[in-house]
Amino acid sequence: MPNPFETNALGSSGLGVSQLSLGAAPVGNLRNKVSEEEALLTIEEALNSGINYVDTAPFYGYGLSEERIGRCLPQLSRRPLISTKVGRLIRPGVREGTELYGDRQPFYLANLDKRFIFDFSYDGVLRSHEESLQRLGVDAVDILHIHDSDEHFTDAVQGAYQALNRLREEGSIKAVSAGMNQWEMLSKFLDHGDFDCFLLAGRYTLLDQSSLAELLPKCLKHGTSIVIGGVYNSGILANPVPGTTYNYVEAPQDLIDRALAMEVICQRHGVPLKAAALQFPLGHPAVATVLTGVRSREEWQENLRLFELEIPRDLWLELRAEGMLGPEVPLPGD
Repeated sequence: MPNPFETNALGSSGLGVSQLSLGAAPVGNLRNKVSEEEALLTIEEALNSGINYVDTAPFYGYGLSEERIGRCLPQLSRRPLISTKVGRLIRPGVREGTELYGDRQPFYLANLDKRFIFDFSYDGVLRSHEESLQRLGVDAVDILHIHDSDEHFTDAVQGAYQALNRLREEGSIKAVSAGMNQWEMLSKFLDHGDFDCFLLAGRYTLLDQSSLAELLPKCLKHGTSIVIGGVYNSGILANPVPGTTYNYVEAPQDLIDRALAMEVICQRHGVPLKAAALQFPLGHPAVATVLTGVRSREEWQENLRLFELEIPRDLWLELRAEGMLGPEVPLPGD
């Protein structure tokens, strides 16, 4: 079984990240409000449990997530590794477009008088970094991710990457990264720069191994580590019921059926589907850590317990035999 506290090297950065790590989007009030008290207690619970890495972003709560981490840092038994992101500047204004979902509801129920502006320029990225340091109340962070540059590849390469590379050369940060919900652009980034790691969300999970053929082998070749996010594909692998979400939209029935079939196999081996989803990505040698977002101490404690649960090898072999995992997919424990 994986050890959540064991560390893996993060590319050539010199950093070692715990195999389980904390994602701080939910404590930025992602689609649901988390009280200040519960948010701070959740962050403290996770970061005092033995893990050493937390990821946040200006977008998460339009600054709230970073601010809450900053308020927790003095209370922690040790200072964790911190990553945040660049590419969005938080500014006063009315949210619109991709900042809203469904019936024009905001993704983040915090700082509702603020919106974001995409800015992947050299100067914009340096400005974003400085504003993050102020919200976090720290002199430096360890890792910076270029965040969601889907429509901004040229600016990301010519502006954002150059700024991050300068910060790394100066020693202001230890690792340069990019974080996205797709793998294709991450693969392109490797042709244009030296990246220590990537944050890959939802593209290497029990339901989606689309990054396996190209990106992950390319990362191994370049010495670029993967931080895995979105292991539940936004909900379906946590609770595969009608109305659940897959990548933040309502899941189609065929994917729900596939997740339910996986759950039946897991149940035969006495293993929750969520445990298999959490542990699966670490079977690939490019993956350094699994990033899990939680909004309560109970959710963190559950994820920690599931991550430490021993999963029999026969479960993985049955998933492969039933065609749920291809023969080319490395299994945990291989």
